[in-house]
Amino acid sequence: MIVRLALLAALVASPALAQPPPPPEGGPPDDGPRRREQLFISPAGEPFRSPRDRPYPVAVWFARADADHDGALTREEFVADALAFSATLDTDHDGLLDGFEVADYEKNIAPEILSPLDRGDESPRAINMGLGQRPFFGKPKPLDSTAYGSTRNGAGLFGLINEVQPVAAQDSDLDRRIDRKEIGIAARDRFAILDKDRDGRLTLATLPKTPFQTILEAPPSRDKGKRGKRPR
Repeated sequence: MIVRLALLAALVASPALAQPPPPPEGGPPDDGPRRREQLFISPAGEPFRSPRDRPYPVAVWFARADADHDGALTREEFVADALAFSATLDTDHDGLLDGFEVADYEKNIAPEILSPLDRGDESPRAINMGLGQRPFFGKPKPLDSTAYGSTRNGAGLFGLINEVQPVAAQDSDLDRRIDRKEIGIAARDRFAILDKDRDGRLTLATLPKTPFQTILEAPPSRDKGKRGKRPR
């Protein structure tokens, strides 16, 4: 009896048994850094990202587009910003954005605008994230169907204007070739949408919040502290 107790005590004290069992091979899925980032997509389609503890990156876009740094965007500055971004997408420098360059934009520059299936992610979690649930951060929760932005998709979740694919949307004649004239026309149309008072100037304070920014800045749910409590 004494020998059995001694053996039992030795086993319990063993470091191998004192440590928790290793996690299953592969472990839980890693959401990756992008799910912990803030994302803003400019009216021209350019993505701007920042950590969650920094200001929402719409301000970064605005400051860069405001070429004369007077605190306001004119129509000319707005168009120039769109043309500058399209030039970065024009990898063959032929003055046109073709289908290959648009596809590269979707796959490598702003993949968040695609649905999970379009991104090649067929996991149940990713598919659920693409079906009306909060995008790219935290635990997915269904959006209120009446909430601002709940019906938006693609870049519309992260942008000032509800456009799913703002680069492809510039192809006004649908020939799959976007030239500078089409980019300028689209930029002027988008400026008019945002210029509510028709004074020809946009200020950061008067721009609408994106649906993603609205979600990030929403106060915590009142029910959060009640979870797990048993009724008395």
